[in-house]
Amino acid sequence: MVAAGAGIIDVGGESTRPGAETVSAGEELERVIPVIEAIAADSRVPISVDTGKAAVAHAALKAGAGIINDVTALRGDADMVTVAAETGCSVCLMHMLGEPRTMQENPHYQDVIGDITAFFEERIDFAVSGGVRRENLILDPGIGFGKTREHNLEILRRLDEFGSLRLPLMIGVSRKSFIGMIMEDGGTGGRLPGTIAANLLAFQKGARIFRVHDVAENFQALKVAAAIIGNNP
Repeated sequence: MVAAGAGIIDVGGESTRPGAETVSAGEELERVIPVIEAIAADSRVPISVDTGKAAVAHAALKAGAGIINDVTALRGDADMVTVAAETGCSVCLMHMLGEPRTMQENPHYQDVIGDITAFFEERIDFAVSGGVRRENLILDPGIGFGKTREHNLEILRRLDEFGSLRLPLMIGVSRKSFIGMIMEDGGTGGRLPGTIAANLLAFQKGARIFRVHDVAENFQALKVAAAIIGNNP
């Protein structure tokens, strides 16, 4: 993945797919710590730990991670903000309605961009008041996390409106179900072209971090797009 162009490796031990069940902190630690240690020993690429548990984040940071990617945006574990503040790591705050088991049960918004912006403002204030440096924050609007097909399209269409928050934007559209809905397919294997299309448009709208499965293909597409429009990928 690094050779293919990945700038960050994200490691997670608990599924956050719609309907996913939680796992214990002990099991999550057994899954992620050996992997993080091995990557840290073999590469200088930054490592992100995808977790909502403070104990897992703390151990992962000791093992070599430098970023907490928290789908709960520091809401899932009261100790997470302390871990982030004390270690000085970067933190990705993602928007999600409810929890993975329930997030796709009739999600509703007054205005999806306005509601997510208000959520981000509150979470940024919470993180900063807890000791996290504002410049260490990354925002992820959470494509597919408590959103319908139309919500996802609206977010991507209006992604540049999050620029008012003046923080880096991360997007995770890779192989997600809204692409399958557009293409009327039931599997994930054929969604690479749709993933690239969504990422290129998100890049044009201001996204700068892209969470993907197919690194080489997305990296090449984004690098060419950057050369054309003159922005850094």
